[in-house]
Amino acid sequence: MIKIKPGDIPVPRFQGLLQHAVAPRPIALASTVDAQGNPNLSPFSFFNVFSANPPILVFSPARRVRNNTTKDTLENVKVTKEVVINVVTYAMVQQTSLASSEYPTGVNEFVKAGFTPVESELVKPFRVKESPVQFECVVNDIIALGHQGGAGHLVISEVKLVHLSPDILGPDGLIDQHKIDLVARLGRNWYSRNSGEALFEIEKPLEKLGVGVDSIPEEVKKSGIFSGNDLGRLGNVEVIPTLEEAKLFVQTLRKDTAYREIEQFSKQELMQLARDFLADQDSSAKDAWMLILYALNR
Repeated sequence: MIKIKPGDIPVPRFQGLLQHAVAPRPIALASTVDAQGNPNLSPFSFFNVFSANPPILVFSPARRVRNNTTKDTLENVKVTKEVVINVVTYAMVQQTSLASSEYPTGVNEFVKAGFTPVESELVKPFRVKESPVQFECVVNDIIALGHQGGAGHLVISEVKLVHLSPDILGPDGLIDQHKIDLVARLGRNWYSRNSGEALFEIEKPLEKLGVGVDSIPEEVKKSGIFSGNDLGRLGNVEVIPTLEEAKLFVQTLRKDTAYREIEQFSKQELMQLARDFLADQDSSAKDAWMLILYALNR
C-alpha cells in the first residue's frame, strides 16, 4: 500500500486524491443573495443530508487553493443566513457546470447559465425552476475548518420548505430514482448519473470563463431545438467563432459526402445538425456554434 500523509504532497494533489476516492458525491446547486439582494448561484459537491429531524443539509464552500480567497456563496450566507439548495439532474448538468465558472462578483450566474429564477416563499434567494427538488433553508451555523487554501466551511442549513416536482414521483408517491435522474461528481471531469450510461465527462470551467447562455441569440434559445444541456455547452465556449470561421467550416464540411448539399440546408436543418454535433462526444461546441452562425447569417 502507498502511504500518504497530508503535507507529503501539494494541497491540489491531495484534494484531487480525496475527490477521486470519496465519490460519487451529490451536488448542491446553492442559490444565495448578497446584502443588496443580488443573486448568486454556484454548485458544491462537498454536500449531503445529515439529519431528518430537524432536516439538515450541509455543504462546504472551500477556500480557493491557489490564492486562499473565499467564494461569494460563503460571504452571502454569512450575511443573510439563507440559502436555497437545488438538486442537480442530468438534464441540467451542463448548465450547472457553467454556473461553476468563476465570474466576477456581481455577475448573475442565473443569466450566464440560462437558469430560470423563481421567487422563494420563506427566504430571499431564488429557486432554480429547472431543478425538480428545491430546499428553502435557513443557515443555523457556519463552521470554518481552517484558514489555509483548501479549507472548507460547513454551512449547516435547516430545511424550512421543500418544492417537489410531481413529474419525478412514482405510483407510490415517492421519488422514482430513474425519473429524477440525479447526477454526482467524481474526480477530475468525471460525473455519474442514476440512469443510462453511468459515467460521463464535462470539461470543468476552471481556467476560462464561458461566454454564458445570455450570449446565445434569442432565436436559438427559443427555437425549441436545443435542450438546457445543449445551451450550457454552447455557453461554455470561451470565445464565439466569427462568421468567417463559420463559412470556412461549412466549406470544409462539404468535402464530406454526407454534407455535400449542406449549403442547401434550411435554417432549421442546420440548427438541428448543430444539435446533433453537440450530442456527438467527438464534436466540439465550437463546431455547433459555427453551424448556428452560418444558419443565422448566410
